[in-house]
Amino acid sequence: MLRSRESILKQVLTVAQMRAAEEYLIAGGSSVADLMQRAGRGAGEWARRIAAGGSVTVLCGPGNNGGDGWVIAEYLREHGNPVSVIAAREPATDAARKAQALYGGKILPADADVSGAVLVDCLFGSGLTRPLPLDLAALLTRLATHHRHAIAIDVPSGVDSDTGQSLNPALPAYNITIALGAWKHAHFAMPATVAMGERRLVDIGVAPIPFAARVLAKPRITTPPADSHKYRRGMLGIVGGEMPGASLLAAQAALRAGAGYVKLAVQSPLQGAPPELVVTADAQSLFDDARVSALLVGPGLGRSDGASRQLAASLHAGRPCVIDADALVLLRPEMLGFGPIVLTPHEGEMVALERTFGLSGEGLRRDRALALAAKSGAVVVLKGPDSLIAGPEGELILAPGASSWLSVAGTGDVLAGTIASRLATHRDALRAAEEGLWLHAEAAWRCGTAFTAGELAAGIQAALKDCVE
Repeated sequence: MLRSRESILKQVLTVAQMRAAEEYLIAGGSSVADLMQRAGRGAGEWARRIAAGGSVTVLCGPGNNGGDGWVIAEYLREHGNPVSVIAAREPATDAARKAQALYGGKILPADADVSGAVLVDCLFGSGLTRPLPLDLAALLTRLATHHRHAIAIDVPSGVDSDTGQSLNPALPAYNITIALGAWKHAHFAMPATVAMGERRLVDIGVAPIPFAARVLAKPRITTPPADSHKYRRGMLGIVGGEMPGASLLAAQAALRAGAGYVKLAVQSPLQGAPPELVVTADAQSLFDDARVSALLVGPGLGRSDGASRQLAASLHAGRPCVIDADALVLLRPEMLGFGPIVLTPHEGEMVALERTFGLSGEGLRRDRALALAAKSGAVVVLKGPDSLIAGPEGELILAPGASSWLSVAGTGDVLAGTIASRLATHRDALRAAEEGLWLHAEAAWRCGTAFTAGELAAGIQAALKDCVE
């Protein structure tokens, strides 16, 4: 269970889990109105900073998200911001009515011709599962076009909080989304996340929730002990194949992600290998060497019968193993069971794995990844613009959006090499997946625009340096 406040604030909750968290706070002596004040005033401070003295329009719906809006509006009024409220519907809950009664500012009709610096969307928050009524969708869109900035409170109106799906077409984009109490799944799921802008969280004192997902966090990596040597740091064996360039990219990343020794087995002569990379033509030597602490198989492997035999031999060696690329297509359930495994599929490879393991492939990405992890016993890193990690014990870690410049050939090989290098250092599959995914995303941000996979691999070292304690 999560312990520290910092860890608790990494929780990602479903609507049902958030309701349970609020009920727990209420059972402890808080009221709905108290929580609304806490959340609204915290969000109001963000709105005040963004408005920078400019005028603010708060759009309030009938529920408690609308109640948050009334609190935000009063907070802004108290702090001197010109503020107006448009009540799209009258408050329908006791807490929202109480918050409305405490507001002492201007209220405008829905058809008012209003513009300004900031629109605050408190029409509907989490819990919405059906499309916005057409009149409210049109009102929200019109107001968004007449304000320079738009803020969504909790989640944008018209978004399903649990899935990240848009319930209405052509919803506005936001400059910032302010989560209340805890992160929701929509904050990290496509397509909703791309329209949310920056994301901020207001803490209202929510307690740890059992089995909650969490946000991928910056890893804490320790400096090697003073008596370390290359084998104690971790020796990684990479099993190459028909296309050595992919395995070379993985090796270049692995050399910079912490392993003390990286050895690459390839079938044909390799051009351009760095001198610090040990290259061999004998893959069996990797399986026989007891000093090898982890293996990577898949990048550039090919899909021949020989490649399948190499995969089986790699897994039968019993080392912790990262399986990527072609190896994911060749993998069969009977090959597993010899050691900790990390699978790193993109969507197409995920579909192939689901067929292999007899899974339906239906449902949300997170549910599909969890099903594969449970069936295979492996840690699953499901790659994409909303990457996530699923563990065999039900662990679920959601990655904040990474740079879209990662959409270039070879970056998946870099990710596999980074995860494998971390796995070689400590042999913990879930931890290695988290560390590798974070380092990969951070290196991409540092690379900036239009980088190559080779440049990304070179950037892993700087990302790692930022994590060392």
